Amino acid sequence: MASSRFAPDRGLSFRMGLTMVLLALLYVVLIGAISLGTNSWILGLVIGLGVLWGQWYFSDKLALSAMGAREVSPAQEPDLHAMIDRLCALADMPKPKVAVADTDLPNAFAAGRSPSRAVVCVTRGIQRRLDERELEAVLSHELSHVAHRDVLVMTVASVVGVLAGFMTRMLLWSGMGNNRNNNNAAVMVLVVMVVAAVVYGVSFLLTRLLSRYRELAADRAGAILTGQPSALASALTKISGEMARIPSKDLRAAEPYNAFFFVPALTGKLDIASLFASHPPLEKRLNQLSRISVELGRE
Repeated sequence: MASSRFAPDRGLSFRMGLTMVLLALLYVVLIGAISLGTNSWILGLVIGLGVLWGQWYFSDKLALSAMGAREVSPAQEPDLHAMIDRLCALADMPKPKVAVADTDLPNAFAAGRSPSRAVVCVTRGIQRRLDERELEAVLSHELSHVAHRDVLVMTVASVVGVLAGFMTRMLLWSGMGNNRNNNNAAVMVLVVMVVAAVVYGVSFLLTRLLSRYRELAADRAGAILTGQPSALASALTKISGEMARIPSKDLRAAEPYNAFFFVPALTGKLDIASLFASHPPLEKRLNQLSRISVELGRE
């Protein structure tokens, strides 16, 4: 992880390393499938590396664009910058860019390929709903993601899913196998699409497992840094409750970015989808913060 005063997490480091190794293997398989689909190893390699580089280099800009967010200066958002300045000084880490998304969805996220090229974004919705103490706790949570470098891992991990979807659309649009008499072409299309589906499914599960653990790690590190786990618990409870008041269409629009959010954009209803949730259950997060509060009290 990056050099900072955020509490290290060996479990997170191990999971990130294992996830990257497994995703690298899936990535090789996917590039091979793209090469088979395009009948060119060079083209498959160019597409695979091109998408990977684009996601890595422009991850912060892509995240801000997807949320309709914009970078803000200290003159535009003095209070927000002051909070982040204090937290970065406390954590002894580089200050990231600061952005605001003009949406009522109460949330926050961090993005970027390194601590020195990261961005922390909050929405107008979360600014309106949280007090200063709660918002600072949320920002500490997001900055811990940057310090732990799990933002970069999640960004790179998303490339596999992007490539799998791209490959499927490419095969459908290219008209491969349109000649029904060409049995070889039809078999090739089927094989490539099956590979894409399997790779996407495995990468989805890997990123979900990592995402749930990294949220717990960020809760713990952020709460320990500020020494106020109760403020983070209050923010979690408040924002989770407010999600039910957000229009369903807005929640659905934000759902693809749940893995990066402080709180997932969900209505709170429990169903089979909760098994594949990007975040641990609220109760589990609150229980951990309660234990941290007791630990800090003893110290």
